[in-house]
Order: sequence, then structure tokens, then C-alpha cells
Amino acid sequence: VAKDYGESLPAEPDSKALEAFLSKRHKADPLRFPDLSLIIVKLMGRGEYVVESPGAAPVGHFGLAVRDYTHSTAPNRRFPDLITSRVLKAALANHPPPYSITEMGKLALHCTQQEDAAQKVERRMRKSEAALLLESRVGQSFDALVTGSSTAGGVWVRIFFPPAEGKLVAGRADGKVGEKGRCNPVATNVARGCLEFEQVNQASQAAEPTVVEGSLWN
Repeated sequence: VAKDYGESLPAEPDSKALEAFLSKRHKADPLRFPDLSLIIVKLMGRGEYVVESPGAAPVGHFGLAVRDYTHSTAPNRRFPDLITSRVLKAALANHPPPYSITEMGKLALHCTQQEDAAQKVERRMRKSEAALLLESRVGQSFDALVTGSSTAGGVWVRIFFPPAEGKLVAGRADGKVGEKGRCNPVATNVARGCLEFEQVNQASQAAEPTVVEGSLWN
């Protein structure tokens, strides 16, 4: 992705280098930065809770590019907050830790699994909402962005207005993440939260105005 903008990142993951690249792109093109940010987040994948043992090398937070870090205060992470508060309270009172390292590891795994489950429900609801909204707009052309691509699973695209994501079932099978173009919703399934799109032939859309810039499918 960085090379598409004339930049280069280290071969090994480097949070500082990534942060510098994103900051530069935000200053250069703030209007389209949210799309770039979404692409990077998807490429990085989901985070997970881990335990840092005293004296061990800090794990930190890659996305924030910080080493001394603990996750707290987020309203959708009440149990991790409770664990952190208990540990801090014990430390301030000079009491033994409320959990062993082994117990903390199990709790971290549990919190990660529960958060993943909650996010799946949230994504499913958003997809169902999008499918319901686009039921009456099947066949209409939208500006789109490739958000996922694999040789086995196909290509996923996200339209901008309204924001919705679905699978490209007709068109190029080798879309590149971050590539822009136009597509039509061809099928919706509210119960399953499914959206399917087809690529729009750019030649047939030549007379239709678009605000998308950059590489286009053709």
C-alpha cells in the first residue's frame, strides 16, 4: 500500500515507520485519509489481549506505537477494565496481585474471545442494516473501494455513500486492496446480512459524474 503512494516501509513490521507514513498521508490528503486508514486496519487484523510479565520485554501496542500500555476506560471492555482496576488497587495497597500470571493469561484469552464474538454480532447487524437499505437500490451505481482480496475467497468492496461492504461476484477477481472503481449492488439478503456487487464497466459510465479519483477498474 505504501508503495502505491511512492513510500517504502521496512520489511519487518515497524510501528514507528507506519505511524510516520500515515501521518504524512493524513497531512497530504485528509479528505481521503479515512479510506487509507480503513485499509491499513484491515491489513493489520484484529488485536488481542496479552499479559506482560514483570521483567519481561514489553509487548506494547503496535497500532499506537507505544510500549508502556494497558487497555482501559473503553465502554465496550468493562471486564478488562475491572481486571486492570483490581491489579492497580492491589499494587497501590501493597497487597499481593489478585491473579497469578497463569490466571491472567486465561483471562486475556477469554476477553479476546468474548470481544471477537461481540464484534461478529455488531458486524452482522451492520451488514443486515446495509442490506435492508440497499434493497431498493439494486442496479444503482456507486463509488467503491476494494477492502479485501484473496485468490481463494474473492474480492470485497466497500461503497462510500451509504457506507456498506459486500462481495464482488461479477467483475475482476484480482482487485487490489485500496483500488477504487464503481460497482452495482446485484443481490441483498437482510436475514443473512449479505450484499453482492458487480463491477461497473467504466466505458458505460463515462457520462456519469464521480468524485472518486485514483486507479479505476477498467
